[in-house]
Amino acid sequence: MKNFFTITTILALLLAATGKWATAQNCGCAANLCCSQFGFCGTGDPYCGTGCRSGPCYSTPSANNGVKVADIVTDAFFNAIANQAGAGCPGRGFYTRAAFLQAVGSYPRFGTTGSADDSRREIAAFFAHVTHETGNFCYIEEIDGRSRNYCDPNNRQWPCVSGKGYYGRGPLQISWNYNYGPAGQAIGFNGLNNPDIVAKDAVISFKTALWFWMNNCHTAITSGQGFGATIRAINGNLECDGKNTATMNARINYYKSYCSQFGVNPGANLSC
Repeated sequence: MKNFFTITTILALLLAATGKWATAQNCGCAANLCCSQFGFCGTGDPYCGTGCRSGPCYSTPSANNGVKVADIVTDAFFNAIANQAGAGCPGRGFYTRAAFLQAVGSYPRFGTTGSADDSRREIAAFFAHVTHETGNFCYIEEIDGRSRNYCDPNNRQWPCVSGKGYYGRGPLQISWNYNYGPAGQAIGFNGLNNPDIVAKDAVISFKTALWFWMNNCHTAITSGQGFGATIRAINGNLECDGKNTATMNARINYYKSYCSQFGVNPGANLSC
């Protein structure tokens, strides 16, 4: 019996180590959660790191192309955008390179997927949208956002909380209850009850932008679909298919400018 127990224990450990334990049958996580090698849903290294089975898994070290985001997003690059915000801008001094880089630490696939040129294009695309959405880091909250209703009452998974506004906040102006809820769950704040934190904590603010980006834009830009696909993901219903070409072109111009600064070709399919 002692030998049997020992052998059984060893087999159990081996099964767990290879992710073939019974709990692996429990995968069926929400889109923003990783399914760990042992079959549990969650975020962070234990779930999205080694052995991650599905969801926004981190790249393994061998898949990382070695690009360091901090080497591309230099002080000079970041400040050239931020310094355009006027003295009266609420975002002046709120958005910092340090906060951005701290937030990037939670999303190791950002700017490190594909070739080195893919990385530069992704970073250029992200900052093109951020520059446009915030007016060169001037705005933390959507202009007149408090007067707009961004509650989808039909979304029962992420029900709106009375008295809370889900208007645009942060670098990508995240909005709607169905974005605040899962973003908060993934990052670690109560998105439905405390959406205001996105406009108060710069690191969380950048994390919400990166959360949205990694779930909606990352694959589009790194798989070669082109910058236009990211416009469609962010604001396609208002800007794509000829609806607002001036705004769409403003985003494209920022993107092309940043690609030029990074020394990379912007690629094809820039418009939507």
